[in-house]
Amino acid sequence: MPEEYREEQQKIEPDLTAVYTGSQALEKAPEIYGVATGIEGLDDLFYIVESVKNRLEKKSLEGIPSYSVMNITGVSDTGKSLMVEQFTVYRASKGDKVAFITVESPANFVVASLRLRAIAMGLNFDEFQDNIILIDAASSTRIRENIPELLATLSYVIKTYKVKFTIVDSITGLFENKEMMARAVVRRMYNYMKKWYQTALFVSQKRSGHEELTAEAAGGYAVGHIVDGTMVLAKELIDSIYKARLYKKELGEIVRLFRIDGCRMSGHDTKTHFLEITDTGLVKIGEPIGG
Repeated sequence: MPEEYREEQQKIEPDLTAVYTGSQALEKAPEIYGVATGIEGLDDLFYIVESVKNRLEKKSLEGIPSYSVMNITGVSDTGKSLMVEQFTVYRASKGDKVAFITVESPANFVVASLRLRAIAMGLNFDEFQDNIILIDAASSTRIRENIPELLATLSYVIKTYKVKFTIVDSITGLFENKEMMARAVVRRMYNYMKKWYQTALFVSQKRSGHEELTAEAAGGYAVGHIVDGTMVLAKELIDSIYKARLYKKELGEIVRLFRIDGCRMSGHDTKTHFLEITDTGLVKIGEPIGG
């Protein structure tokens, strides 16, 4: 039986709670502004377009778009966790409350790393350490393996501490050994962040077989397709004269790269940039390849 006739016979009722006019939707739309990240070289890569004297001009957002859910992906040792730790420390030092869901390492190890990041950034961790609320999904099988319980815990944290920013390191750890569930897990986490008006960063892992500068993560393209934007981190061994000339590096060196792979909430730089991890463990976004 054709679908249209079956639908008519079953008298399926429309879901009117999902229908909005443009003005009704705008009433609930938040004003988008830039959220400074504390990561050198990153904030000016996002922009909005404004009409000035009948001309369109690009204006730096000076941060990632507020209320966005951004995916940070790459293979190991590219700086993903360092980036979210810098962001967490920086926002907390500004007086914001940040929920940090740690899925890979227990909370006591993560907080030690956050303190090191603060020292490297010249900040006194003792002054704002309680602005960071850690949810230890690495140690609690109960919340790592059960998304409703994880979200119930996060709801408590958001309401109790007035949290505006949420970090998940890593989202991939929430569907370990069950990658067929990846889209469902990521979609549920994404919808939750939107419901609570969170600006969120999800760290997701890549497999060594994935192309370096694609948004693909473990679990397929699930994460990149659902979230608002993706930042791709990569590293490459200089093993040919061609690469040495391209990157202006010596043979045998490692070069790290950074690229924004789409952002539906604002304009963004589309070039591939050099990325540096300093001796003190801070991530910096450098000049684009080729200048």
